[in-house]
Amino acid sequence: MDGIIESITQFANQEPAIFALIIGIIGAAIIAGVVNVGAMLLIWGERKVLGDFAARFGPNRVGGRWGILQLGADAIKLFTKEDIIPAEADKGVYVWAPIVASMATMLVAAAIPFGALHINGQDYPLVVANMDISAFYVEAALSIMSIAVFMAGYSSNNKYSMLGAFRGMARMIAYEVPMGVCVISVAIMAHSLNLVEIAQNQTLWYAFAQPLGFVIFVIALITDLGRIPFDQSEGEEEIISGYNTEYSGIRWGLLYFQEYNNALLGSILLTLLFLGGWQGPIIPIPLLDIISPLIWMLMKMIIVLWFFIWVRSSLVRLRIDQVTDLGWKWMLPLSIVNLGWAVLVGSYFA
Repeated sequence: MDGIIESITQFANQEPAIFALIIGIIGAAIIAGVVNVGAMLLIWGERKVLGDFAARFGPNRVGGRWGILQLGADAIKLFTKEDIIPAEADKGVYVWAPIVASMATMLVAAAIPFGALHINGQDYPLVVANMDISAFYVEAALSIMSIAVFMAGYSSNNKYSMLGAFRGMARMIAYEVPMGVCVISVAIMAHSLNLVEIAQNQTLWYAFAQPLGFVIFVIALITDLGRIPFDQSEGEEEIISGYNTEYSGIRWGLLYFQEYNNALLGSILLTLLFLGGWQGPIIPIPLLDIISPLIWMLMKMIIVLWFFIWVRSSLVRLRIDQVTDLGWKWMLPLSIVNLGWAVLVGSYFA
C-alpha cells in the first residue's frame, strides 16, 4: 500500500495536469454512480419505512416480499411513457429545467466528502474537489435547485405550476439565509470553511457545541430540500403537483429523482457540519480498519435520513405564510443569536 501511494504521489508531482484530469474523470464517474445508486436505495427505503409507519407493506409486488425491483419497474415505466410538451410551453426552458436540476446535484456532490479511508494511521478524505470554501460552495450550489424549479414552473404555461414555482422560491430564500448564518457559525468554531477540516476539527460535535444552530440548520435543510412539512412547491389539494404538473415520463422522473439526490447530499452535509463527519473509533479488524470512517459516516447518514422520513410521516403540510413567517420572524433572528454564541465560544475550539 505504501508503494502504491508513493507511486501515485510521484506521478502527481511529475504530471499535475494529467493527474488532475484523470482524477476529475474518475471522480465524476464515481460521484454519479454513488449519488444515483444512493438515491435509488433512499427511494426504496423511504417507501418501506413509510409503509411501516402506516401499518402497510410498502413495495412488495415486484422483486419479492421486499419489492427490491420496484424502482427498476418504475424506471422502465418512466422511460417508456410518452414525453409530452405543452403546446404553449417555452420549449427550450421546459426541456432544460430537469437538466439544470441534475447539474445542481452534481455540482454539490463534487465538493462534498463522502467519507475517508484510514491508512497507516491517517485519514484520506474521499472528495473530488477539496476546496477551502467548500461549505459556502455547497450551499450556493444547492440554491441552483430553486432556479430549476422556477424554470419548470414558468416554462409550463400553467398558472398552478407557476404558483408552485413562486412558493418554492419564497420558501428557499426564507431558509437559505438562516442556513448560511449557521454555516458561518460552524466555520467560526472550526476556524475553516473547508468541509474536510470542519469534520476533522470536531473533537466535540457541533450539534452539542451549538445546539440552537443544529436545530435551526436541520429545519432549514428540510425546508430547502422541499420535504414535508415544508413542501409548498407541491400541494395536491391546492396546486395539483405544483411546478412539475405539466411534466411526464423521464423528464418528470428526473425532477422527482433530484429531490432524493438532494436529500442524500443534505444528510451528508448535516453529518459533516454537526455530527463529526466520519470521525469515530477505528475498528481493530483487518480491512475493516481501513473503511472504519466510511462505516461511521454511513451510520450517521442513515440515522439522519431515517429522521427525515420520520418527520414526513408524522407532520402535515404547513401553509406557505406559516413557512415564510417561521423563516423570517423566528429562524433568522435565532440564527443570529447562535452566531453570537459561536463568536463568544469559538476561541475555545481552536
